[in-house]
Amino acid sequence: MNLLSTHGLTAFYGDFQALFGVSLHVDPGEVLAIIGANGAGKSTFLRTVVGLNASPPQAVRFDGQAIGGRPTHDIIALGIALVPEGRRIFGSLSVEENLLIGAHRGRPGRWSPARVYELFPVLYQRRAMSGKALSGGEQQMLAIGRALMANPRLLLLDEVSLGLAPIVVNDIYNALPAIVGEGTTTLFVEQDVGRALGVCNRLYCFQEGRVALEGRPKDLTREQISAAYFGV
Repeated sequence: MNLLSTHGLTAFYGDFQALFGVSLHVDPGEVLAIIGANGAGKSTFLRTVVGLNASPPQAVRFDGQAIGGRPTHDIIALGIALVPEGRRIFGSLSVEENLLIGAHRGRPGRWSPARVYELFPVLYQRRAMSGKALSGGEQQMLAIGRALMANPRLLLLDEVSLGLAPIVVNDIYNALPAIVGEGTTTLFVEQDVGRALGVCNRLYCFQEGRVALEGRPKDLTREQISAAYFGV
């Protein structure tokens, strides 16, 4: 059974339609990438999955349950966590306080502050510092750690590498195998195609709110990906 699936998913911002019949699935234990240019609908897709945009009940299913249109707090409680674009950490709180907020639902699992510090050692060194004192890369690590503290079954990462130095991006992507190894299936949105191809099991390419291509990296040519990405 798919862990997450969408079926003809649409999404709107007022009268503007952002998604057009998106159908995809994520299997347990996968690292799935969604790639595409700016405005392709990638972030909108994640927002809709977690209930921030409206959708019909059967259009989104998680672990066999129809969750489309349910309140975001109910969806999070089922075991989905979103790291949003821009990170949105609590700048006035310490690193450790940010992590503890992520665990407020009390879902059982392996993730704890100690485990997050093993994953991102720099956070242990900064644990007493306020979130606003961290670099952009450290804030991204903190945002991921906070999401993991919810012990999700599915982790959604929006624009993982946006605005970050390459060395920091390497550290974050190097952590993905450990995250999946703890039983957390991962779906990430990325504009850097090369980076996505290097770590995902499968990918979907969005183009103007539609799925333009789907497959495993080894089965897709650069020409196919480029055509789907740019719509040519």
